[in-house]
Amino acid sequence: MSETELIRLKPRRIRVVCWSSAVALVVVFGLVATSLSGPTGDGYGSFQRGDQIAMVGLGIFGALGFLLFTRPRVEADARGVRVRNVISSYELPWEVVRGVRFDRGAPWASLELHDDDLLPMIALQAADKESAVEGVRALRRLHQAHLARLTERATGR
Repeated sequence: MSETELIRLKPRRIRVVCWSSAVALVVVFGLVATSLSGPTGDGYGSFQRGDQIAMVGLGIFGALGFLLFTRPRVEADARGVRVRNVISSYELPWEVVRGVRFDRGAPWASLELHDDDLLPMIALQAADKESAVEGVRALRRLHQAHLARLTERATGR
C-alpha cells in the first residue's frame, strides 16, 4: 500500500435510478405543462403561459431533489478519510477511526469512531453488492496500514 494511494468511491445503482427518475419527472411535468391550456373545469379561470412555465419549473426542482442522492462520495488516503453524504460532509484523520463496518443487513457501510459514534457512508451501499464490499475492503486496508505505521513509530523502528 503506497503512501499516495487515493481511493474514490461512489454509489453506482442509486446514481442510475436517480438520473432516470429525474429525467422521467421533468418529462412528465413537461407533458402536464403542455396539456395545461384553456379554461379550468367550470370555466372560472384559465391556464396561462405562466402556469405552464411553473409546472416545468416544479419538475426541474423535483429532479434536482432526486439528484441530491447522487452526491455521496468517500475519498481516503494515508492521512484520513473524507465522507460526503446527501447533506453533510466530514473529513477525519485515521486516528479517530476505530474501524470500518458493513454489518449484515445494513443499507450502507459506516465508520466506527473512537468516541463510539457511527458515521454512515452512504456512498457504500448494499445495493451495489460486490462493488461496495471491495470499497470497504480497500478502506480497511488503508486503516490497517495506518495502524501498522503507528505501531512502527511506537516501537521505534
